[in-house]
Amino acid sequence: MSNTNSLDVLIQALRRLPGVGVKSASRMAFHLLQHDRPGAMELSRALQSAAESVRHCERCHTFTQADVCATCLDPRRDASKLCVVETPADQSAVERTGAYKGLYFVLMGKLSPLDGIGPKDIGLKKLFDRACDGIVQEVILATNFTAEGEATAHVISEGLKPRGLRLTRLARGVPVGSELEYVDLGTIAHALVDRR
Repeated sequence: MSNTNSLDVLIQALRRLPGVGVKSASRMAFHLLQHDRPGAMELSRALQSAAESVRHCERCHTFTQADVCATCLDPRRDASKLCVVETPADQSAVERTGAYKGLYFVLMGKLSPLDGIGPKDIGLKKLFDRACDGIVQEVILATNFTAEGEATAHVISEGLKPRGLRLTRLARGVPVGSELEYVDLGTIAHALVDRR
């Protein structure tokens, strides 16, 4: 394999990252090879290690190296509450608030018929089984406020309504510290509908 070909392969591999185009991938590749070869090797080892050892938690489906993640095993968590999020990044964002002490279910995606992603692709059966384990009393729908996230929340809600669980959705509203004249009209409209 020639040097040029190896460089092209590296650039194409970096382009797989979200939001990284040809120019950004090229800058990263050139930087690593020109200024930080030890960093390039460390990145290579870290990626290989993570790809080989990180898997899905058997209970909540988030990323973990064990069969069951530390959050699911934590006896201090409120097992009666189950927060449904789209990705491990969303779970991490909720955790950073420090405001939620229940458990999670990570869908690893959202319904998107146009992209061929249906209920089986995001594990809705596993979610329904988990939510109906006799311990969970409230399911908090914390999917994103996009068309796909709303559709996903709706399908989950419709599937769980007959099972007697309390279903809640994250509130939408005006961000803290903002001025109404600068907030988009959709956000203001939702804030009025969801007012307390």
